[in-house]
Amino acid sequence: MEEELVKMSPKGQLVVPKEIRLSEKFKPTDRFVAFGVRGGVLFKKVAIPTVKAEFESLSREIAEQFKARKVKEKDVGEAIKWARQRQH
Repeated sequence: MEEELVKMSPKGQLVVPKEIRLSEKFKPTDRFVAFGVRGGVLFKKVAIPTVKAEFESLSREIAEQFKARKVKEKDVGEAIKWARQRQH
């Protein structure tokens, strides 16, 4: 792969050359972390979990904990009612 000169925009943006975007399968929504290194910057693609995926994972974990502790839906409703009463 041949090096390509990249210019920074007035907003501090850099364009990843098309050949690299294609070979690395970068998408416009991808996120990168920037590391300062001697004489430059290293960018590393990172995966940021979506809020929906985090919520679903947390929901499964809570459901498993409730099941293990034999917490019933009625118990949750009563706990919510109790907590709301304590706020007033």
